[in-house]
Amino acid sequence: MTASRSPGVKAATAGLALLLLAACTAPTPPRGQANEGASTVCTSPKGPPAAETPTTIDVIEQAYFCILGNYYSGATLDARTLLTAGFVAMTRELTRGGRDVPDATMPALTGDRKADWAAFETVHRRTTDQVPDLRERLAIVTLEAMVAALGDDHARWARAPRRPPGYYDGDGYGLGLQANVSGAQAEGDMGTALGPLFVTAVRGGAAQAAGLRPGDVIESINGSAPFIDGAGTAAIAALYPRYPEARPVRLRLLRQSTGRRWNVTLRPGLYQRDLASLQVVQSKLLDDDVAYVRLAGFTPDAADRVLKAVARLRTGRTLRGLVLDLRGNGGGSPTEAVRLVSAFAHDKVTAYQCTVDARCEVSRTDDTVPLLNLPLVVLIDRGCASACEHVSSAVKDLRAGLLVGTRTAGVISGPAQPYLLNNNTTLSFPARHHLGPDREVIDRIGVPPDHHVLLTPRDAAAGRDPVLAKALTLLRK
Repeated sequence: MTASRSPGVKAATAGLALLLLAACTAPTPPRGQANEGASTVCTSPKGPPAAETPTTIDVIEQAYFCILGNYYSGATLDARTLLTAGFVAMTRELTRGGRDVPDATMPALTGDRKADWAAFETVHRRTTDQVPDLRERLAIVTLEAMVAALGDDHARWARAPRRPPGYYDGDGYGLGLQANVSGAQAEGDMGTALGPLFVTAVRGGAAQAAGLRPGDVIESINGSAPFIDGAGTAAIAALYPRYPEARPVRLRLLRQSTGRRWNVTLRPGLYQRDLASLQVVQSKLLDDDVAYVRLAGFTPDAADRVLKAVARLRTGRTLRGLVLDLRGNGGGSPTEAVRLVSAFAHDKVTAYQCTVDARCEVSRTDDTVPLLNLPLVVLIDRGCASACEHVSSAVKDLRAGLLVGTRTAGVISGPAQPYLLNNNTTLSFPARHHLGPDREVIDRIGVPPDHHVLLTPRDAAAGRDPVLAKALTLLRK
């Protein structure tokens, strides 16, 4: 790895890193707690957390009451679902390691949140005391399962990231490839994945060294099919390993242009990413009169950066229209989503944020943002999530432009609020759920395009972009 990388690369990396937490959240004071004990109070972070300390049953207790006191449906949630999910995860971890405990049986739960927690805690402590070397691991899987039991795509428990030795801002870690099914899809709802699975970009690392190319079809991963009866499988997640994952990944590949089939084994590792893949905004002129702007994520200054890019392309010429490429945009700041929509419509509702009892806050356009007054085509795909779907649904419902590509991810339950736990990890989840401008549910459904255009392996291999081509055709009319 070289140490002579530009400040621009570091700045771009830092900007993208904000998407997961800082940019994705809209902190508000906690509504109140379900338990008055000081150890269970959860508050919004006031800055970067200190070093992570071990996860314990006390941290689980804090998270449990934090969810019940602050989550979108916490007031009406049956807390027994959280406790049951946590206990299931703990016992499965015990049996997986051949360390089952005879009296690790689920206590009777009554529906009384405090009494049920006390019963759960007693059995959890008694169980983990018998396997002290597994105590923290069992606490971790218990808390992960309780958060997963919410079934909310914006609820997560974030621990301190681990980085490989020698990591430098701008590095990538993994196999060095991108596929048409993204890492976020592979870790989430595979029902959004569309086959066949194929390489869309080679970023470096093991994939580049092995000679993989865009368009190469991935027929199997570690001996398992990526799709069965048209449905994506868990095997796809192996394409996107996280540190300290170091197990090699075996791929069976097909290159359609030649008919060649071959096997390759790729080992995860660090690789230097190209500058283009790190840029939040990329722009260029197409056909001499169409502005093309690609936005990778809704960082805190995303809308202004897009508007400045359009202004530069507009200097000295009359533009026919704008292509806004949001493919693969995983979201970020809701404020920036509103500001971007506001460049195409004024005095409009862009979304509603609603409580479980249907009390809604209205998100309106920011009419201080100047209108671009340009015909708009937005490119979307299954990688467009969260704030990206906020923009897509608003453009569609407000008739501010046309959507081209495939349906979006359907990952937009609501803006996540972060809470700091006592071990310096962060629990985040929404206090309100998102509805589109027409009060439609988008979460788990996605936003459908006005013109459905699918990228194929042959398109990727030939460097063709049929989605962009369709957008240009629409702007010529």
